[in-house]
Amino acid sequence: MTPVHATRLSRRTLIGAGGLFAAYCGAAFAFRGSRGGHRAAYYDTHALNRGNAAEPDTLDPHLASTQYENNILGDLFLGLMTEDAAGNPAPGAATDFAASDDGLVYTFKLRDHIWSDGTPVTAHDYVYSYRRVLDPKTAAQYAAILYPIKNAQAVNAGRCSGEDLGVRALDDRTLQVEFSIEVPYVAQLFTHYATFAVPPHVVQRFGDRWQRPQNMVTNGAYTLKEWVSNDHIVLVRNPRFYDVKNVAIERVYYYPTQDYSAALKRFRAGEIDTQLGVPAQEIGWLKYNMPGALQVTPYIQTQYVLFNFGAKPFDDLRVRTALSLAIDREVIAGRVMQAGERPAYAFVPPHLPGYPGSAQIAFRSMPMEARVGRARVLLAEVGFGPNNPLVFDYNVPDTSDSRLVAVAMQAMWGAVGAQANVVPLDEKNHYSLLAKRDFSVAWAGWVADYRDAKDYLFLCQTSSRDLNNGGYSNPRYDRLIAASDAARDPAARARLLCQAEQIMLDDVALAPVFNQVSRNLISPAVQGWIGNDININRTRYLRLDRSRSVA
Repeated sequence: MTPVHATRLSRRTLIGAGGLFAAYCGAAFAFRGSRGGHRAAYYDTHALNRGNAAEPDTLDPHLASTQYENNILGDLFLGLMTEDAAGNPAPGAATDFAASDDGLVYTFKLRDHIWSDGTPVTAHDYVYSYRRVLDPKTAAQYAAILYPIKNAQAVNAGRCSGEDLGVRALDDRTLQVEFSIEVPYVAQLFTHYATFAVPPHVVQRFGDRWQRPQNMVTNGAYTLKEWVSNDHIVLVRNPRFYDVKNVAIERVYYYPTQDYSAALKRFRAGEIDTQLGVPAQEIGWLKYNMPGALQVTPYIQTQYVLFNFGAKPFDDLRVRTALSLAIDREVIAGRVMQAGERPAYAFVPPHLPGYPGSAQIAFRSMPMEARVGRARVLLAEVGFGPNNPLVFDYNVPDTSDSRLVAVAMQAMWGAVGAQANVVPLDEKNHYSLLAKRDFSVAWAGWVADYRDAKDYLFLCQTSSRDLNNGGYSNPRYDRLIAASDAARDPAARARLLCQAEQIMLDDVALAPVFNQVSRNLISPAVQGWIGNDININRTRYLRLDRSRSVA
């Protein structure tokens, strides 16, 4: 998906940071209070109130780039494929699809359904939409996810026109997509919001204003009624949705809740029914006092430190290696996060289908004390030491967990002679900064858009541009990824991807820290929520029983 764009010590280090750590924990409980203007929504028996971590930057599926945008877009729009109640690929706007013998051409049959204004949804809408995503003028961050489509990269680079793209409408309800390589994850790829169709007749009429509530037209279970920036978004059930008879919840309120401590208070007060993210320091209390509300599920997400290769001295491998060495991943995962997160010594999370996961950070078996010593030596080689510490800004999202991890990381880096100035920004602006490469070192997270190692490794390809936020580039890495794309044998493909990941880890393109778990608060009133490894629960599958409430 998608940056996640929502979370996200040696024991001596933790003790040394005790004062700052304790000060943070006290400050993290500050409660900003709920906004009274929409309090009635909390008691609307037909409305679901969802805490959604952060304010969306856009509701245009071709410009979105975050999980919290995905949550809303999946309620508004229906891709060729969609997710079922358990987060698995299921038929969406397409009822079925078939592949050619060589696995390069897919033909989708569209169901008979309409846009929310009554206009039929056709295969031509998808042709228009895929050309729009790849048009360089659109500047879609996720354009690279469509590069396997024939001529997609050339279209995105402006080397050929959209008419050359390998997407054709054979008739109003038959779409043909031609790939330049085999894509084993096709069903999951077409659940991604970058592959959603947008209504051409509305986008062409209103331009950038098409996503305003009074203009937006959708083909999903809900339509956009209201968007009050930094306060709430309201969706209402779409009476023209093809499966509306099975959509139980009439209205959905999405609230930005990146202050997890404040969100927990709102949840306990019954003001929100679901919350994505809970404070790490409250995990123990929640397990003991609200075990029925806390849902912890394995999550195919990696949290990591990102380096800007265009910012000195982070273009120096020794500096990046030193900062990675200094991170005590076991302490951060086990003692800071506390919900079952796992230390990460690779970028691709474990247990992805068909991927052996043999690539590892070289120093994994090195004792922490030796890592700290090696980090000091490397920084000294570059000219940093007690009288000339490495000083840099460390950008983090302004969420409870990100700040908590930043305090720990700051202390760890301090132990090797690096002084990190933590710069928190709201998530929208944080990831905008990363996209513009206007940072030196930053905290980031990535959750799979599809369950395949390529969805992680493509981030570090030179060609990924807008999603390659650190500007990493290695021709050997690119060649191995390209070779994996051409490999017909799944085992050979996996070996090539592993070799590429090892190169990226050896280059310290980024420093993996831990593999996340999803930590959701779900009210007993919410029925049908199924924990899953992509942490997606579309509102269309949920129901409300207001006779049940938070204890």
